[in-house]
Amino acid sequence: MATGNALFDDIRTNRESAEAPQNEDMAEISESVIDPLQCLKPNVVVASSVRELLECPVCLNAMYPPIHQCSNGHTLCSGCKPRVHNRCPTCRHELGNIRCLALEKVAASLDLPCKYQNFGCLGIYPYYSKLKHESQCAYRPYNCPYAGSDCAVVGNIPFLVTHLKDDHKVDMHNGSTFNHRYVKSNPHEVENATWMLTVFSCFGEYFCLHFEAFQLGMAPVYVAFLRFMGDEHEAKNYTYSLEVGANGRKMVWQGVPRSIRDSHRKVRDSFDGLIIQRNMALFFSGGDRKELKLRVTGRIWKEQ
Repeated sequence: MATGNALFDDIRTNRESAEAPQNEDMAEISESVIDPLQCLKPNVVVASSVRELLECPVCLNAMYPPIHQCSNGHTLCSGCKPRVHNRCPTCRHELGNIRCLALEKVAASLDLPCKYQNFGCLGIYPYYSKLKHESQCAYRPYNCPYAGSDCAVVGNIPFLVTHLKDDHKVDMHNGSTFNHRYVKSNPHEVENATWMLTVFSCFGEYFCLHFEAFQLGMAPVYVAFLRFMGDEHEAKNYTYSLEVGANGRKMVWQGVPRSIRDSHRKVRDSFDGLIIQRNMALFFSGGDRKELKLRVTGRIWKEQ
């Protein structure tokens, strides 16, 4: 139908001819085309730009509610708000108590991969559940169990075993029984430092034997304990015993090895191991008590 406007009629005719299928085959193809937006799963993959929006500019960690913003729209996490004295770290405006509800809703709609995916975790988790999962993820790396220095190395167990052997020159031992001798020329000098760490390989697993001197209040003591190179639930499958003695006396400790998820200091300060007072240690050393000579024997076994 003509409209009386030649230019409009010409445009309408060209548009209709462009939209109409040229033949039956093309008509069938047109009907089978699917909107690609409907094929997307919006909560599976998140663009890096969206993740950057949820990154706190102060601590650089992911933000969780309440997410605060200034009057100019700059955001930061609730943990960092008092650290910047209620001033926006971007524009220096006062923050007040403005919540960025829109960004909180965006976060609630996201599914993200675990940050330990490079270590083998393939899970995808809702944004607000991801943090809890990562705190318990079986694939999260372990800290280096060497206590003689502040070692920041992390990794899986095979990597850490190689690291202990090559970088810390730790003594490696095969077998579930051991017999070690600890000697110190001046036992009256007690330092908060590890004397020795030995790694044992048995039952297809690895264990760390620690022996050191430390100050318990005003009294210097010696402690020996075992840690399992793995998670706590696996450590509970094993038991170990330690024994030290001489001159017809002995002390025996038996317990479950702690996981290296627990720091060396945490285990030591909980006294979860064989504790030897210095006077008793010198008694076991014999002689004139001017030199520490302790022989510690032990055994690891797997519970049925």
